[in-house]
Amino acid sequence: MEIKEVIFLAGGLGTRLRSAVPDLPKSMAPVAGKPFIAHLVDYFWKQGVERFIFSLGYKHEAISSFINDNYPAIAKVYSIEAEPLGTGGAVKMALKLVTGDHVLIVNGDTFFGVNIGAIANAHIDQEADCTICLCPKQDFDRYGVVELNEDNSVKSFREKQFYSHGLINGGIYALRKAAFSKGNFPERFSFEKDYLELQAVKRDHKLFGLVQDHYFIDIGVPEDYERAQKELLLYTGRD
Repeated sequence: MEIKEVIFLAGGLGTRLRSAVPDLPKSMAPVAGKPFIAHLVDYFWKQGVERFIFSLGYKHEAISSFINDNYPAIAKVYSIEAEPLGTGGAVKMALKLVTGDHVLIVNGDTFFGVNIGAIANAHIDQEADCTICLCPKQDFDRYGVVELNEDNSVKSFREKQFYSHGLINGGIYALRKAAFSKGNFPERFSFEKDYLELQAVKRDHKLFGLVQDHYFIDIGVPEDYERAQKELLLYTGRD
């Protein structure tokens, strides 16, 4: 089984990055010679994604114009929020454009060098409603931790604090369209808080985690944005 569609969540305001990139959507921030979203499109295109759904909001014209001009050959559609809907509302809206049974969801300010074939296989084999890609990290306090059961189902989400080691949510998911679409969600909500963390308690949906020990960078704060300038070029330059 393969997953051939991806939703890029690129509608955020990027307030924490405003000091470094004042006039652009966060995913258009220049990183290692090109907009950050270009690194994402290039990476997933090389891994076999055939259809791209761009979930946009703030200054959406900057992103759609760039994609149209620089990627004329890819199959692409745009889901544009008239007002901020939160990550959950953005997913709910963009899912209307998904043609298959399963889709990848990717945060537009995060690069995680995952293997999408491994994600698809795990997601389908476990009959998951949502599979969360998890990155192992050491000595951190910026992220919360995801705990798994022995069968890799999600046990719990733990709050942000200092951890000597743990698995963090890498911002990439495989999602079963039908299961999520049946949820009684409001128009505006958080995918992380109001879906993932809530379902870890309610267990109406089958949530699983997949550990991917690959390069990870989140450009959402200025210090990591600066770090990405060198690191991402080195990583993507290996392809």
